[in-house]
Amino acid sequence: MQKFLETTFPNVLQLKQEFIDSTLETLYMVFWTALGAGILGILLGVILVTTAPKGIFANQALYSVLEKIINVCRSIPFIIMLALIQPITRFLAGTTIGTTAALVPLIVGVTPFFARQIENALLEVDQGIIEAAEAMGTSPLGIVFRVYLVEGLPSIIRVSAVTVINLIGLTAMAGAIGAGGLGNLAITRGYNRFQTDVTIAATAIILILVFLSQFISNQLIKRTSH
Repeated sequence: MQKFLETTFPNVLQLKQEFIDSTLETLYMVFWTALGAGILGILLGVILVTTAPKGIFANQALYSVLEKIINVCRSIPFIIMLALIQPITRFLAGTTIGTTAALVPLIVGVTPFFARQIENALLEVDQGIIEAAEAMGTSPLGIVFRVYLVEGLPSIIRVSAVTVINLIGLTAMAGAIGAGGLGNLAITRGYNRFQTDVTIAATAIILILVFLSQFISNQLIKRTSH
């Protein structure tokens, strides 16, 4: 086995510590971006659903403005987003290079996507349950927390998994411009130096992270479905 690895992945064996560091950097970006974009995305998704024309806080003006902003942000390719918000990134992080600096464009890029996913997940909640809660005198905030977020939990977990998988891909893209992580390792050491085994190994680790995210979400969906 050792001989096979030395023959097939010679450069990978020499870069074991760099692979460990890059994997940790990718996990760092995924965790903090998922946390930040998750909070903002759920908040915006709830606002979209509740301020829609037939929502419990119906507000056509707010809904229209917010929807347009989200649609515009979602339409901007992530690689262009990285360049567009560089001044903001530099202001908030003090630099535009590195894993911490990458959190700014990642959160900005992921939040609109996740907000729209949350909106779709909450719209799947049976309208009859919402009407029953209203008939029982449940307050609007009670409907949000006890009906929308509880009844929509399996769908929220499902769309969260989709978002995390998308996020892992975005961290690899951010790595191409110096954000660190497995994407950076695959480009700077694998592609630029023609070390194909490094690119293959980095891709394999990214796929493992994707499959692990999907497995965890599937288990959570099974536990929360009723």
